[in-house]
Amino acid sequence: MVSVTMGRGAVLAAVALSLLAVPARAATGGPGAPVPAALPAPDTAGLAAVLRSAVAQGAPGALARIDDRGRAYRVTQGVADRATRRPISTDDRFRIGSVTKTFSAVVLLQLVDEHRLSLDAPVNRYLPDLLPDDRITVRHVLGHRSGLYDYSDDMFASSVSGFEAVRKKVFTYRQLVALSLKKPRTNAPGAAYSYSNTNFVVAGLLIEKLTGQSVRTAYENRVIGPLKLKDTFYVHPDTAIPGRYARGYLTPDTAGAPLVDATAQTVSWAQSAGAVISSARDLDVFYGALLRGKLMSAARLAEMERFTRVTGTTAYGLGLRRRELSCGVRVYGHTGAVQGYYTYAFSTKDGGRSLTAVANTSNNAEVLDTLAGALESAFCGKPGASRRAPVPSAGTLRS
Repeated sequence: MVSVTMGRGAVLAAVALSLLAVPARAATGGPGAPVPAALPAPDTAGLAAVLRSAVAQGAPGALARIDDRGRAYRVTQGVADRATRRPISTDDRFRIGSVTKTFSAVVLLQLVDEHRLSLDAPVNRYLPDLLPDDRITVRHVLGHRSGLYDYSDDMFASSVSGFEAVRKKVFTYRQLVALSLKKPRTNAPGAAYSYSNTNFVVAGLLIEKLTGQSVRTAYENRVIGPLKLKDTFYVHPDTAIPGRYARGYLTPDTAGAPLVDATAQTVSWAQSAGAVISSARDLDVFYGALLRGKLMSAARLAEMERFTRVTGTTAYGLGLRRRELSCGVRVYGHTGAVQGYYTYAFSTKDGGRSLTAVANTSNNAEVLDTLAGALESAFCGKPGASRRAPVPSAGTLRS
């Protein structure tokens, strides 16, 4: 069943108040972008159709929540639990996968603001002898331009057996880095963008070294607490999601094989690259606050938004993605893929409108591609209102 609701007061009160005090700006990522001064209203019917398609393609359930300057739009389809058939809800918690990377980048950029870290310093200045090349800088790591091989490519060459091998395992950060260093680097430092979870494992090591705290404590003190994110947790190495949540289902590589319930896992293979748990509301609040400059100085946010082109419609900054939609609007956030869950969490440049869309499955490129359409419905409005090109494909987009 599809449900669509709209309501006020669904966001953090303090954030909503500060949002209302900020003048609206064109939701663009740079000068000259063909974008209207004001966004059209979200297309909730189109959003519902996207979620229906995701469920028809194999996701047990899908949800989406839009925060538009304090007004919340909620759309759901399918179930949170295949056994009980409980309908999925926008209040459900879920594993956010690589959306975690933005949390890690925020902490490190705050440390730059505190003059405890330099983006252009070698990682080895802070973590002596960790990496084999002193030319790899903090900026390279946060922008996926270090050339460090992604150890998870080998770990999950087979989706189910690879997952079961690490589901309950607990790694140290240095063990994960060591797995990466067994393989040649993909490019020279700074030479090219090459997405790698290894980069944000290094980010976790930097956070713990520079703060003297666990990554969990750093997230709680610097992001979760200040924004009052009541559904956001870093429980590693525990395997359970606290409170009410949507179960996650891994799609096997063999066509027709049954889905694997992947909900309980340590996510130790990812940690600071992908182990945070959250909700649609909390991610809407998080990206809205981030884009409005509530989590770091304007200078650091500008650093985060220095983008390297990845494809014709996507670019990557420092732990932050930029996507150009068919109507010319540019949105900023991150995608997430972890066993059992796909997430898109994006906001306009001014933080005025945010979307989080989730499907409780993974290893299903068709669902991933379809879910990207939620961005079009949320930020471009109804078809024909301002669109100028087909919806960009997300089928090969890495989280």
